[in-house]
Parts: sequence; structure tokens; C-alpha cells
Amino acid sequence: MAEEMNELQTLRHSASHVLAQAVKRLYPDTKLTIGPAIETGFYYDFDTEHTFTPEDLDALEAEMKKIAKENLKIERFELPRAEALDLMKDEPYKLELINELPEDAVISFYKQGEFTDLCAGPHVNYTSKIKAFKLLSATGAYWRGDEHNKMLQRIYGTAFKTKDELNAHLEQLEEAKKRDHNKLGRELELFTTVDVIGQGLPVMLPKGARIIQTLQRWVEDEEQKRGWQLTKTPFMAKSDLYKISGHWDHYKDGMFVLGDEEKDKEVYALRPMTCPFQYQAFLNRGRSYRDLPMRLNETSTLFRNEASGEMHGLIRVRQFTISEGHLMCTPEQLEDEFRHCLELANYMLQTLGLYEDVSYRFSQWDPNDREKYIGTPEQWDEAQSAMQKILDDLGLDYKIGIGEAAFYGPKLDIQIKNVHGKEDTLITIQIDQMLAEKFGMEYTDKDGVKKNPYIIHRTSIGCYERTLALLIEKYAGAFPTWLAPVQVRLMPIADRHGEYMADIQKKLNDAGLWRVELDDRSEKLGYKLREAQLKKIPYMLVAGDKDIENGTVSVRSRKNGDMGAMTIDEFIKLITEEIETKAR
Repeated sequence: MAEEMNELQTLRHSASHVLAQAVKRLYPDTKLTIGPAIETGFYYDFDTEHTFTPEDLDALEAEMKKIAKENLKIERFELPRAEALDLMKDEPYKLELINELPEDAVISFYKQGEFTDLCAGPHVNYTSKIKAFKLLSATGAYWRGDEHNKMLQRIYGTAFKTKDELNAHLEQLEEAKKRDHNKLGRELELFTTVDVIGQGLPVMLPKGARIIQTLQRWVEDEEQKRGWQLTKTPFMAKSDLYKISGHWDHYKDGMFVLGDEEKDKEVYALRPMTCPFQYQAFLNRGRSYRDLPMRLNETSTLFRNEASGEMHGLIRVRQFTISEGHLMCTPEQLEDEFRHCLELANYMLQTLGLYEDVSYRFSQWDPNDREKYIGTPEQWDEAQSAMQKILDDLGLDYKIGIGEAAFYGPKLDIQIKNVHGKEDTLITIQIDQMLAEKFGMEYTDKDGVKKNPYIIHRTSIGCYERTLALLIEKYAGAFPTWLAPVQVRLMPIADRHGEYMADIQKKLNDAGLWRVELDDRSEKLGYKLREAQLKKIPYMLVAGDKDIENGTVSVRSRKNGDMGAMTIDEFIKLITEEIETKAR
């Protein structure tokens, strides 16, 4: 399997060079940057005054097919640094890359026909090997991902060994477009964005707000059952607090700072996380080992100054709400408490139907990038060893991410991909033995000695906005009944049936079912049913003369179709059980 993946990556890397050759043929003044293979295909970044359109992609694809038919030999060669710089004298980005290579680096190139590119390889040996490919989109991208650098144009494509594999992938992409939360969430009126409010600041519309409210109530109730105590802390603090925690030195660029340190007596910042605030509950009075473990949770609104190029719908935003918690414990309690945090997270994922979609990453520090972290190598070794023992004892299947740790400790990241294959962190559980000392957090142990507690930072469901985005994509907007913003729509067949349906609505409300809509418009029943189906409403109740005579409603289910006539009590029992069990 690994060998097949390597072959596919080589094919895609070669396809990116064929794309670059096609661009240079059609737009000779274009400057080349980089063009790697990626998990789902390849891309190449170009510096050009021309803006690539869908029609341009069609023309470039045709040129790529021509290059493939020319059956050009792809040949590797190496040059000394001076000759390499001379060869790339008209390509400024390539010159930058060459100048950054170590003195003893091998500088290699690949040539196919008139086209030569700086590249470490590997590649296929002839362009004719590249047969099944497709250019997908063109978008902007900063050089090296830095918003301070020039904006380039990135062309994405994909390539496979066979046309059948390519067609299957393209069908999958079409399905992903249908499920894209950015598109579907707006069509279903769950959220919107507004230019005058700002990028990364979505407005939750009533239906989206209802789903998030449902999730929050469920999470807070579940956390309370498991011994977590709720706090409510400020959205901002003086810079003094962030200087104690280390956020000011290590995270300031990602914060929204209110004021100027050089001019103002006091400078505030919106909180990017809740930990230094929640610690004050621990510090409120003296603590002993009898107070531990101390589990503090909060539905926290946070603010992070994400780069504009990183914004994406509800996946990555600048203001978001998170199911955050911090747990203070003794070393002896650490493993059990970490396991309980993981069990809680997995319970949430299983209930939501996301469990089978996630993977686990043990995020560690990078000892070669000491400026990024606080603490000593010894402290990091101790914390990472403790976490590794816990993960191994739990038998968790995880990969390691060097350099992905928080600046104060290692973490277990529960990773998930959106419909486009982009991976993000959904839930995090971290071990921290450094911030307690910084804040003077101590407890008196059984032996009478004052000690710093271990701290576990965790989320149980992660960011609510991101979770909503993933749920939209998972269910294509057809949410399980317990989450659906509208659970039932009532439809009288004619105006004379409206009063009966209004009474049905009241009975549903009296049974605690409030997410019910009455569609009493003077429209044909078929039209109203089709609209309800497009809105992905779980249940549609219809009533006409016969239903009124029998005291029933005709039940149509999004999942099961026509379920026939039921009394309202029978329907209430059916839907209540479905909601209470959180059936999917």
C-alpha cells in the first residue's frame, strides 16, 4: 500500500511539472515557485499578472494532454551552486530557494523538452505516463503561506493511474461540493457572513443558533454528570495575566490587543483561551489534596486573530465558542483523569456520529525550536513520557506530530477531515506541568508539603462552530431529529383543516416539542411537501377530512417515507423516544 502511494505521489508530482510547462508555454512571462504533490492531487503556485479563469484551466489541460502525447523524456541532472543560479537567473523564486540550501546540498533539476525545474524529485521517466488528470480550480496563495509576502495564483489538479480511478474521484468531489457546509449551511439558513461585520465572524441565524444551543445544553449537562463544575469568566483581561501565562510572549500575534503598551497605562486583550482565567477559581483559597481532582468547565467564547487566508466558513473563524475545561490533579490521579477526559470526548463523537471519522495525534514539542516553548527539556521529557505511558496503556492508535504541541505542554489532538480532505483539530486533551508553577498554584499534600498540581487542558466537543460545520457535511444537512432545528412541520391539506393542525401544534408543544412549524399557506400539498423535504425536516404531519374524523395525522418521515396514520399520542411517543436516545 505504501509503495502504491509513493508511485501515485510521484505521478502527481510529475503532473505538476507538466502543468508548469503548459503554463510557461501559454503564458511565457509567468514566474515559477513550487509545485508539490499533495494527498488528493497536486498544485503549482505561479506569479503572473494574468488571472486564471475556468476557461484558462480548460486550455491548460489541453496543453498538458499535448505534452503527455509528445512523450518527452524526464531527465534528472545536478549542477554546482554557481551554475544552478545562472540557469535559474530569470526565476526569482527559484533563486531564493537555491540560496537557502546548505552549502553542501545537492542541487538537482528535472528537464522535459524545453522545460527545466529545480526539484529534488522523484518523477516518472516520460510525460506519456501522465494520462488520467484533471485541473480543478485556481485560487490565491501567499508565497510560503505568509500573508506579508506576495499573493500568487495556485492551480490545483489531481492525477491517477487510470481514468476509472480519476472518474471515481471526480464523482466524490461532486458529492463533496453538495455537502460543503459553506454552501449548504447558507442554503439551509443556518449561518451567514456579512462584509461590514468582518471575515471570520459568522452570524448564526435562528436555525444554526438552535443547533448550537442544543449541543451546548447537552454538553454542559453531560459534563455536570461527570463531576465538572461550571465557571463563567471574563472575555478579556489586562496584559499582566497573559504575561504570567506566557501567552503575551508566545501568542501575542494571534491575539486581539486593545490598546498600545507604549501609550496606555493598562492594555487589555480578548482571550484566546480560558486557562489563565479558570485558574483563578483554584487560586480563590488554599487547596489541599482533598480538593483534587478539581474539574472546571466553561462554555467559552474565544478570539483568535487568524490570518485572512486561513478563514473558511465555520471551520476556521476569529470568534468561536468552545467546550473548554481545566482539571487540576495529583500525579497519582493523572492517568485516570486523562482517560476520563478521552472517554468523554469519544462519547460525544460516538453520539454525534463522528467517531469513525477521526484519528489521533500525539503532538510533541520540537527541541530544535526552543523559542516556541516555555520550560526545560527535562520538564518536556517528563510531561511527554507521562502522556506516552497513558496513551500506550489505553492502547490508542496514534501518530506523532513533532512541533505541534502547545507552548506549555504536549497534547492529544483528535483530528478530523472535512469533505474536501482538509484536516483540522476537533478536540484536544493536553498535559501541563508548567503553568501551575507560573501562577503559584499549590496544594498541600498528605505529607504536609506544598506541591504544584498537574493540569489537564481539554475540550469535550471542541469548537461548536467547527462541529456544526462537520455535522452539516456529515449528514448533508439532514440532521438527526434531536439536533434538527425544525423537527416537525405540520401541513393542513386545505384551509378548513388549519384549526385542527393548530391544536396538534399545541399538543406537541405541551409535550415539550417546540421545534414545530405550522405551514398553513394556501399552497398545494405536493409543493409544501417538496419544500419540507428540501429543508430536510425529519417529520411532516399531514391532516385532511379523514384525519379529523379519526383523530389522527398522516406521518411522513424523511428517513422512512409514508408511515401511515397515527394518533398524536402515538407520534409523540415515537419522536420523543428518538430524541431521547439521540438516534441517528
